[in-house]
Amino acid sequence: MRVREEITNGRIEGFCQPEFKSVAEQFIKNFEGEEVGASICMTLEGETVVDLWGGLKAGSDAADWNEDTVSVVFSCTKGATALCAHHLIDQGLLDIHEKVGQYWPEFATNGKEDATVEMMLNHSAGVPALREPIKAGGYCDWDYMVERLGAEAPFWKPGSRNGYHMMTFGWTVGELVRRVSGKSLGTYFRENIAEPLGLDFAIGLPEAEHPRVSRMLRWRPEKGQQLPPFTQALLRDRNSLQYLAFMNSGKHKTDATVSWLAELGGGGGITNARALAGMYAPLANGGKHNGVRIVNEDQILRMSGVSAATLEDATLLMPSRFGLGFMRSMDNRHRSTGSMETMILGREGFGHAGAGGSVGFADPEARLSLGYSMNQMGAGILLNQRGQSLVDAAYTSLGYRTNESGNWVM
Repeated sequence: MRVREEITNGRIEGFCQPEFKSVAEQFIKNFEGEEVGASICMTLEGETVVDLWGGLKAGSDAADWNEDTVSVVFSCTKGATALCAHHLIDQGLLDIHEKVGQYWPEFATNGKEDATVEMMLNHSAGVPALREPIKAGGYCDWDYMVERLGAEAPFWKPGSRNGYHMMTFGWTVGELVRRVSGKSLGTYFRENIAEPLGLDFAIGLPEAEHPRVSRMLRWRPEKGQQLPPFTQALLRDRNSLQYLAFMNSGKHKTDATVSWLAELGGGGGITNARALAGMYAPLANGGKHNGVRIVNEDQILRMSGVSAATLEDATLLMPSRFGLGFMRSMDNRHRSTGSMETMILGREGFGHAGAGGSVGFADPEARLSLGYSMNQMGAGILLNQRGQSLVDAAYTSLGYRTNESGNWVM
């Protein structure tokens, strides 16, 4: 059914199959709260069943958020970067158990000699940040960042624990893609994933496409609001890993056009919900979508497994669960700041959230893929109430009964 709903700021448009009406209703309801501009898309067994967008773009003109509006989806980009690596692994060109030094000799220094490809993907490689200041604009200089990470001593022995590689993941995994394929990360993703699947998703967006981008509206805590341990640590200590991972960025500005042009595989991808859902659709359906095979079914089993889990992530200072480049369900609702530290999917679900609450994931058990993008960031780097409410509506519309166990189950 077609949807056209007038709201306070603009309108919501698109379509939704009747049996998933609850997803559309929740999307509309979110605009009664803090939502400004957003999109939601859901596929089931490869068929698009929900595709909605609406509200306003952010910026000086505050124009409508249209069908082709895109925005920075922050760490949802890690899923795209990881998929490039898995595409190479699936072809036998990259070995998950091989030492990184076999592909990137300059990385095998200062205690990183035994780091493996697996460790790069599951956030246990030990380089979630750089200790010395990054030069101004350094994030947009690929060779500079790769050289710096190659020379950096690890914060822990690679493989001994895991800690979220917030932005460095884009270069640690992205450089492996470049070394093996001979193509930049953005080019490899475009040629092997985005174009074959028809995705409006770029890691490095051409200047001609910039008018379609909505700028992001930052989250600001209310006075007296409790902050998660990660945020407390970075505010308290400029020498902390948390401060270095988040603030040592060479004064990077995510809404600067030079940043949109850069191939930032850790958090600079630009897309919308339709493309996020489209990227995960083959991973929810045996590796193939609309006649295009991205990986084989065995590779999906490898991608969706839990590769690293801990009661205290060295960077995020919270319990975390990761596959090989993807997040698994993380249920931290029992913690005082758990609403900022939680993402609950089905038992086989895997994907990635982006700072402020965007998300893309596949659930092979449900044959479900879902994408959600927005411009008004919420609290935390996982899902907040808006994003999780849409995920919840998707599962309940499919007959899933409860998520009390930390996963959605029938």
